[in-house]
Amino acid sequence: MSMLTDPEMKEVIIDICDESSAIYDQIEAMLEEYEDEPCRKKLENFSQTIDRVMDAVKSIDAHKSGLYCELGKIISYKASQCEEKQLLDIVVAVLFDTVDILKSMNKNIIIAKEEKVYGVNLEAFSTRIQWLAQRFQNIKMSSISVSDDGGSVDMNEKSIDDILKGLGL
Repeated sequence: MSMLTDPEMKEVIIDICDESSAIYDQIEAMLEEYEDEPCRKKLENFSQTIDRVMDAVKSIDAHKSGLYCELGKIISYKASQCEEKQLLDIVVAVLFDTVDILKSMNKNIIIAKEEKVYGVNLEAFSTRIQWLAQRFQNIKMSSISVSDDGGSVDMNEKSIDDILKGLGL
């Protein structure tokens, strides 16, 4: 039985979803601030903030939510290392979509006890992520690329592809 459907975990699930919801609002506000005043440091802050949610949602068996958080983390961090304004504008739009997906899933975890997404074309989202992955393939993520065993990991296009496969995209 998944934790999401376990009646004994209901309160824990609700607490984590409530906390996640607040963080989703916070990272959405970060993106709005970035639109008003572009600064790559804001994208790095987005990456660090979404990382806080990633492990929490995975701990309650919301693995798809965790994978979407991981995508947002990778894309926003790599974007923080980029200087191409037009590309950064696309990144921000994709990150807004990521937040919309996470909010939809979070709501459905509480209501339906499952990770479903409504209102976002996931196929188009996947295509944009793959396109961004190609643009970012030479950007290394040295400050946050650490494996579970503490070793170094190269977060490249392959890892983004693996995440997309894990999401069925």
